[in-house]
Amino acid sequence: MVASQGTQGSDQVEIKNRLMKKLFSLGLGSALLFFHLNLSSEQKPNIILFLVDDMGLMDTSVPMLADKKGKPEKHSLNDWYRTPNMDRLAKQGVRFSQFYAQSVCSPTRASIMTGQNSARHRVTQFISPESKNAGPKDWKWEGLTSKDVTLPSVLRTNGYYTIFAGKAHFAPIGHEGEDPTKLGFDINIAGCSFGAPGSYFGEDGYGNLDPKRKKRAVPGLEKYHKSDTFLSEAITLEAKKAVTRSLQKDKPFFMYMSHYAVHSPFQSDPRFLKNYESSKKPRPAKSFATLIEGIDKSLGDLMDHVAAKGVAENTLILFVGDNGSDAPLGDSYGYYSSAPLRGKKGTCYEGGMRVPFIASWAKPGKANSFKIARNHLHHEQIGTVMDIYSTIVDASHSSSPIKHPVDGISLLPQLSGKINKKRPDHFMCHFPHSHRSSYFTSFRKGDWKLIYRYITNTGKRKSKKPLPKYELYDLKNDPYETKNLALENTKKNQ
Repeated sequence: MVASQGTQGSDQVEIKNRLMKKLFSLGLGSALLFFHLNLSSEQKPNIILFLVDDMGLMDTSVPMLADKKGKPEKHSLNDWYRTPNMDRLAKQGVRFSQFYAQSVCSPTRASIMTGQNSARHRVTQFISPESKNAGPKDWKWEGLTSKDVTLPSVLRTNGYYTIFAGKAHFAPIGHEGEDPTKLGFDINIAGCSFGAPGSYFGEDGYGNLDPKRKKRAVPGLEKYHKSDTFLSEAITLEAKKAVTRSLQKDKPFFMYMSHYAVHSPFQSDPRFLKNYESSKKPRPAKSFATLIEGIDKSLGDLMDHVAAKGVAENTLILFVGDNGSDAPLGDSYGYYSSAPLRGKKGTCYEGGMRVPFIASWAKPGKANSFKIARNHLHHEQIGTVMDIYSTIVDASHSSSPIKHPVDGISLLPQLSGKINKKRPDHFMCHFPHSHRSSYFTSFRKGDWKLIYRYITNTGKRKSKKPLPKYELYDLKNDPYETKNLALENTKKNQ
């Protein structure tokens, strides 16, 4: 089991050493044993934050939506995907039916790292590696820097060994934040400035060996080049090695496991392709499903690894997506990729912002430092990506040495299966840029959701007809956003 140095850091270690020497000199072996066990009981949990790129709420075989009685309700997409390890994690812990992220990746990633809404940290668009993306002059296109208070920097200050693995996408090329070790991580596995890999195939060197793909070549995995090791597997293998090394350091670990999958290019993971060969769905949809299944295997491998190392009961796992689904099924605005939810990644609708969130101990047991409800679907209240920062800080008994405004709250009461009295009932996605849905703010408060567009005739749509300036939905009675109530509820638009 990993012993923590506690919140007092080196001072506590020094006190412990002095007392141990004193106890030895007095021959008080039993007292020494009691003292050592007492300190060990103050262990901080190991934490794995497992983030999947472009994975929406419905991209799993785990039923995430609730019926009218609050029970898990299966939909057609749950039958399409094969995710036994996500199911395993959900049965051990809590999953949320209403968990919100920003509609594209970089804003969500900045929110996880800072605990702030995108309107505060100002990373409101996905970061272009080479140059500033279009949008307002003052959006923070340079991304995060070492001056920002980040989750890994806080945890490292509080005694954690911090590991980054996979897609970073925190800052453009040539800027400080492109290197995760500048943002509080002790080590970086394959993280860099861009979000889409050049290739998922080891035969291509993940883009390094193909001139057409080298612009987005994944760094640092040279040992797997020219092999048949799929990218998701290579990152998992290196992450497991990093966990093993961390357990030798007498420190708890925090691992930010951030896969490039399931982002495009939609290349099939050959390990799972046979599971979808008989389907009549288009090839990109089948490839997307294999990427999902590869992520599921990675999750199961990490759960098995910490169990084999004897630390599963002291390892907290938080599983989450970074924005709505980008599954290549149907158009961006209809009921396809996120069905029965409307829309997909980059849109202002629920399918663009609702993501899976599952929390569990790697192994539930008596040694868990706090309770997580078993096989529980939390549908009564929302959760948000800003809450991940506060939840991990709370669960690890950590504190920031620098004052830092935080918009999220700790989810620990909700993880226990209870109503969180401190839970705000609102969420805002502010997107002053052009994308599938453009120049909008989407604001949910209680059961009502308002969409406001600054410009109504833009966006990547086939139709040139201007969109309504306001859309208003009663999500309690119309969860799939089929009827715009804005014209008959003008007071709620103000």
